[in-house]
Amino acid sequence: MRTGSEPSTARSALRMRLWLSLWGMVWAVAGLVAFVVTGRAGWATACGVLLVVAVTDLCFVVRRIRQGSRYQPDRDVPPYEPGRSRGRR
Repeated sequence: MRTGSEPSTARSALRMRLWLSLWGMVWAVAGLVAFVVTGRAGWATACGVLLVVAVTDLCFVVRRIRQGSRYQPDRDVPPYEPGRSRGRR
């Protein structure tokens, strides 16, 4: 259902976020391994933190993709009606 304010050809950026998080995971693992081998603990920690962030983002993106475009949080939550503002009447 369209709300009326977005273009009819609007597309989600979730697939792009999926590939970017996978790309970030590859580089974070490579950096983590390289810095552990060379004995640089600070940089290895930074790559480990970046890896955790990329994995977390990947989990959220995959969850959102699986929910689908018509996801509604609960049966009691009605879909947004086009043309009506929530705060104004």
